[in-house]
Amino acid sequence: MKYSEAIRDALAVKLAEDPSVFVLGLGVPDPKVVFGSTAGLAEEFGSKRVFDTPACENATVALMIGAAQQGMRPVMVNQRVDFTLLALDQIVNHAAKWRWMFGDVQKVPIVIRMIVGRGWGQGPQHSQSMHALFAHIPGLKVAAPASPYDAKGLLISAMEGDDPAVIIEHRRLYDLVEDVPSGRYAVPFGQAKTVREGSDVTVVATSQMVVEAQRAAKALGEVGVSAEVIDLRSLRPLDTAAVVDSVRKTARLVVVDADWRHASVSAEVVAAVAEAGVPLAAPPARLTWPEAPAPTAASLEDEYYPSPEDIGRTALRQMGLDVELPAIGDVPAAFHGPF
Repeated sequence: MKYSEAIRDALAVKLAEDPSVFVLGLGVPDPKVVFGSTAGLAEEFGSKRVFDTPACENATVALMIGAAQQGMRPVMVNQRVDFTLLALDQIVNHAAKWRWMFGDVQKVPIVIRMIVGRGWGQGPQHSQSMHALFAHIPGLKVAAPASPYDAKGLLISAMEGDDPAVIIEHRRLYDLVEDVPSGRYAVPFGQAKTVREGSDVTVVATSQMVVEAQRAAKALGEVGVSAEVIDLRSLRPLDTAAVVDSVRKTARLVVVDADWRHASVSAEVVAAVAEAGVPLAAPPARLTWPEAPAPTAASLEDEYYPSPEDIGRTALRQMGLDVELPAIGDVPAAFHGPF
């Protein structure tokens, strides 16, 4: 399945299994069907369970919280994470806190799918990620699946949980294809995944940077450097134990985070390794976005976002090697609209 098809399959599985699940959001049933991730759901399950909403995110999340209080399990699709900022009061001050404030009696099992990443020059207000912002909040679960298998499994886990959950989906992953089981399966939050074994340097990555890290690791292998690539998958809870175990083996750490550096998930990963007292052969390195809003021009985008070449060269510096990185080749299929 494509990444987008795996998400659609997860929604279909839970809509069929659980009558308390419903899906809402701007553009959910329209002809573009959010990159195909909601294709046919309105026709299959009806307009009372899969429906469009006005461009009013704060009211939509408030509606979801009220529905969750009555035993429902709403799933919202937000075509751009940037728009979710309008609903932060509902997400942070209400959904994330109610289970704690009311002694576990009042649960708020809502799920918000948030789409992030560069598109076709969408600029500072439509290309953000900001997953660290949500990962900072106690009471929220946050995941950034980088593969079709994990996109389906983590979404199902989120829909079955009793905590509000945020699923970060990168635009450039929707056409990624992988074998995905049919039917129900769940990937738990809080478990990172080693997507490539290695012994010389640990590369920890988030979201679409996992794909770029794997491409870099393949090129590094051609010059004799064995890179272990870890996909964090879940950003809250964060599986720091998996990272620490890997770095104990390699003694070198590169973190590639699809977000800004300051107060970031990358900082949290480095702090976890430092607090564990892991001896390092080189200071840890971080590859993140520059400390500036995302650009609009394609020429500036190419400089703004970390590339596989950037990752490979950083790993070589960690190794103290002055060798030329092999050509990595063309970038995988680029983002195709509409959003």
